[in-house]
Amino acid sequence: MPHSCWIPLENNPDVLNAWAAKAGLVLSSAQFGDVYGLDPELLALVPQPVKAVILLFPISDAIEAKRKEEDAKFLVEQQPLLDPTVLWIKQTIPNACGTIGLLHALANSDVTIMPGSPLSQFVDQCKNRSPEECAKHLETTPLFANNHAEAAYSGQTVVPNDLRTNLHFTCFVAAPSVRGPNGPGGYRVVELDGRRIGPIDRGECIDLLSDAAKVVKNLYLAKSSGIQFSMVTLGPPRA
Repeated sequence: MPHSCWIPLENNPDVLNAWAAKAGLVLSSAQFGDVYGLDPELLALVPQPVKAVILLFPISDAIEAKRKEEDAKFLVEQQPLLDPTVLWIKQTIPNACGTIGLLHALANSDVTIMPGSPLSQFVDQCKNRSPEECAKHLETTPLFANNHAEAAYSGQTVVPNDLRTNLHFTCFVAAPSVRGPNGPGGYRVVELDGRRIGPIDRGECIDLLSDAAKVVKNLYLAKSSGIQFSMVTLGPPRA
């Protein structure tokens, strides 16, 4: 039986922060905020340290072709640099990519989560489970479906009657490298997208925001003529 289609989320910091606070994020420790552009001068305005980057992008034929090419490659080639503790959730619910992006950002960042909160419990329960089991757990956790719906209705855009959309969320985090040329050490930029084959290693991480911005420019903006891109970061609260 197909899963019910969720309402698409806006990539709006107010919406995302309301979702995160209800799930268990302590907003005095970290919040979501806008990125106004990918030029170095605009990236420099973002409070540091950035814990995660969430991108909303329009799906294009070129982006889909690249996704399928990479997924086919990763089916036969392991990515040994990635930390196995990275939490990745397979997307099985249509339009749930916003909630999955939020879960990826928060679960893989050292932000303060209220003990016993829904988010804390979900992350603990997903430890040592397969991505498919985590997806099933998300399907059967009503709070996240309700939280997603509440956040979707709180956005600035009127909820459409047709819930089909070509917009999709993906997330970038920094994860420890478990093996490198000189042994363990360093960090990798990891892309977490529930539609992919698994976590995607995007290379060495020196500065998460700058490194993620390069990936967005080279792999997303360069392969789409759409203008419906938006990016937010998870980091220190803005003044």
